[in-house]
Amino acid sequence: MPDKNRYERLIEAIFFSHYSEGVAEFEFEREEIERHARKLRIKLPKNLGDVIYSFRYRVSLPDAVLARAPKGKTWVILPAGRSRYRFVATEAEPQVAPNNLLSVVKVPDSTPGVISMYALTDEQALLARLRYNRLLDIFSRVTCYSLQSHLRTTVPNVGQVETDEVYVGLDRRGAHYVFPVQAKGKKDKLSLVQVRQDIELCRHKFPNLLCRPVGAQFMQQDVIALFEFEDNAGEIRIASEKHYRLVPADELTAEDLEQYRKTETEES
Repeated sequence: MPDKNRYERLIEAIFFSHYSEGVAEFEFEREEIERHARKLRIKLPKNLGDVIYSFRYRVSLPDAVLARAPKGKTWVILPAGRSRYRFVATEAEPQVAPNNLLSVVKVPDSTPGVISMYALTDEQALLARLRYNRLLDIFSRVTCYSLQSHLRTTVPNVGQVETDEVYVGLDRRGAHYVFPVQAKGKKDKLSLVQVRQDIELCRHKFPNLLCRPVGAQFMQQDVIALFEFEDNAGEIRIASEKHYRLVPADELTAEDLEQYRKTETEES
């Protein structure tokens, strides 16, 4: 994370300006970043929101903050309205990481060469591969269409929410779906906080569609892991996980196709 020490000092200052022993929840405002930066004589980052974003989605909170969480819990930062956030001590949620023991399905790579050449980041490259190879269709068994990339909107009681890409879909029975997709490179972790926000976004913006939140992550050797999540009585759980490797068509063997045929027959 860029400017890790600076970010840590700012978030610690905000935390300890509100925290007192026994408190399990409190709110703060984004403008506090500027106030504490002046006190600590820290040069402000150009994007103030990146301080909060980093600790919500990229890296762990500083040890000094985590040490103040009640036993068996951890601190998370949740949105609390426009430019407002909330520290909450919550049950520690497991890290979402691909299961390396799962089998990998080969898929003929349909990504245009020019896209592969000029994709600038892991996230962009991953979203492009999902789109051009229709991996979401394959994974969900629903015909999916990209509705919008990097959807940023405001959700009541949540605040600003950003989703990497939103798909809508249609199945053979005529049911309509919405798939909010979070994409991560090899070094980042899928965040259940983001999944919760995606679910709230769908409830607000697409109340008549079936919401199926999806996480996508690059693994080693260009394998793409796809997760589908579900809200199970308030707890976010993994409903399905599959791994796909995009390969030249001539790398798919007759043995591969026979194995996939058998697997499909068994699952039908």
